[in-house]
This record gives sequence, C-alpha cells and structure tokens, in this order.
Amino acid sequence: MLSVSASSRGVYRRRGFRRVRFGATDPRLTGHSGVAAVTEADRVLGIAAALDGAIGPIKERDRGLTAGGLLLSMACAQLAGEDFLVGMDRRRADVAGQLLEPVPTPAATTTAQLAKRFTPTQLAGIENGFGTVNARVMRLLPARRQTQLLTSATIDGDTTDVEVYGPKKQDAVYNYQGQRAYRPHIAFWADGGVTLSADLMKADEDPRPVAAQLLDRAITQLPPGVAKVRCRWDAGYFAADLAKHCITRGVEFAIGVKRNTAVVRACRTAPAGGWHPAKDMDHTEVAVIDYLPGSWPNNAGVVCIARRTRIPVELMPTDPRARKLRTIDKAQKALALEGKIDYVYGYSFILTNLDVSTPAKLVEVEHWYRYRTDI
Repeated sequence: MLSVSASSRGVYRRRGFRRVRFGATDPRLTGHSGVAAVTEADRVLGIAAALDGAIGPIKERDRGLTAGGLLLSMACAQLAGEDFLVGMDRRRADVAGQLLEPVPTPAATTTAQLAKRFTPTQLAGIENGFGTVNARVMRLLPARRQTQLLTSATIDGDTTDVEVYGPKKQDAVYNYQGQRAYRPHIAFWADGGVTLSADLMKADEDPRPVAAQLLDRAITQLPPGVAKVRCRWDAGYFAADLAKHCITRGVEFAIGVKRNTAVVRACRTAPAGGWHPAKDMDHTEVAVIDYLPGSWPNNAGVVCIARRTRIPVELMPTDPRARKLRTIDKAQKALALEGKIDYVYGYSFILTNLDVSTPAKLVEVEHWYRYRTDI
C-alpha cells in the first residue's frame, strides 16, 4: 500500500517534489493516496506532455486543462474506483486527495464538454502519445530488462462487454446476454503490461474484420527495436484473414479454433503416442493434430494444437449451459451418461505458425498461449 508523508502543515516537500514512501497505510491520509504514484509517473515520464504533443489542442484558449491533463485526471478517477462522470465531482470533494493529483480534477460538466471536443484524429493521437511514453520507459530500464523486452513482444487481442444504463447512450446496443453495452476492443502488450491500441465498438459488432488493423496500430506503438512480434487471440478471432495478415507481416500467431465436427474428427485420429503432458495444468495433455481449414494458408507452417483435460464422470457439469460441457466430445459424453466409461476429455484447439517441431516446443507454445488471459 502506498502512504504519503504528511503533517499538520500538509505534505512534506523535498527539492520541489512530494516526498513519497512505501509502507503500511496511514489512517490520517486520504484513502486514495495511491494517485501520488500517478503524479510521480507523470513527473518522470512526462505523460501529459506526451499526450498533448500527440493529440494537439482541444480548445482555442490556452488555459485550463489540456488534453493530456484531462486524460490523466480521468485515469486517476478510475483508479480511485469511479465509474461515471459524476465521480469527477467526488474526486474534487477530496481536498487532501487533490494535493496528490497530477492535475486539478475538473467538474463532471467540464469533463464532458472537453471530451466532446476530441476529433477522431485526436482520439487516435492518444495511442501515439502512449507510444512515446513506452519508448521513454524503455530508456529508463536496466539494460538486461531492455534486452528481454526487445527480444520478443507478445500482443494479446480481446474484447469485453461493458454494461451501461439509459436508453440515450450513443451507439449502445444489446449484446447476446440482453445487456445494453459497449464492446471495448483492446490490443495489449503482455510483456510491458500496457494497452497499445483500442477501439470502442457496439456490443453486437464482430471484432474479426478490424483485428488486423488493431494489430497494426499496436505494433506501431511498441518501443523501437523490437526484434520479433507474437500475438495471441481466442476463438472469437477464428478467421483466415487475420492469420494471413500475420504471415504477411512476419508476425507469429496463435488463434483459438471454434469447435466444429472437422476438428473433433481430426482429434480422434491423433496417435496415442503423440500426446504429451501440458505444463502447469494437471491431468492435461497436448498434441499436434491433422487439421487445417480450407481457407487457411497451407504453405506457411500453420499447425493445429489440441489440448485435452481428463474429467472424471462424477465431475461432469450437469447444467446444459455449462461452458465446460461444450468442450467434451459428444460421443464420449454419450458413453459416460450410459455408464460405460469413467472419465471424458475436455478439448480445446489452437492454430499457430510457431515452431512445435519437438514435444518440448509444443508444450511451451501451448503454455504461452494459455496466458493470453492476463489481458
């Protein structure tokens, strides 16, 4: 927990900066003292200035909050647990917290007015601004860490639905769960732990047609000098066009496969000796199987990895809507329900152009792909 040194006279200062220490929480301090870390990050990295340079002015008069300052204040409000614009007013009411903020928090009405002034070009500038910050971070890292990050970069792509309320929300539509929602579409630098590019989609939009574009923008925001780029996508991105784009760009990829009769049939023919214990996952094995959809490139080293997890019959889900139930081969499930077998396997599949030529490499690739959920 982050604590900030304080006295009856306010916050101690040393050489013009707030003096920060890490330790047990001090009950005398604001509950949101962690925003001091954002202020320090802005001082060291020049986050607001980088954003201002990439976005440009959002108003005619050169006074008050800039674009970068507005985004920093909104980020601090979110870090403090606020989910709505009215949260900006709650942040302003935290007098002690305002001493720690990188910029004064604007009122909710001011925030809304300034946010409306962002043009599509200026919104795209936000990504460029953080690309600048990523490069600055890289220069401050120890040489060994720089080498690790520049050797290979992993980009994860995914969406999530965010439910909103009120019928007048612009472009908010109902998703498959019956929620009025938006669908943020994000490309995340797994090694660096930061978002590189993002779009806000309608909750019923398919992310696959724009995935390649999102990936291109993400690669642009990586620090200069990255030698190799990899990307991971779940089965929602099961599309030949994305794979072809990765191959054209020289990007290594792993994409989840939507279960279908062809891939299940191919899995049944895998040789018994082709299965190898998975890493960090009990009762699980992986194998390379003979499956490639007809529309996918067949001369680019793309292979299919199958993963199977042993499930005792007594642990099979009973709810027909259960996700795990959909991973079980229907033929195995029928035998289990008839009491003819003691266990079944839950299967998942990946298409990749990574090297899986040995059992050790196969196991490592599957293990690496599994951690895409860190996004």
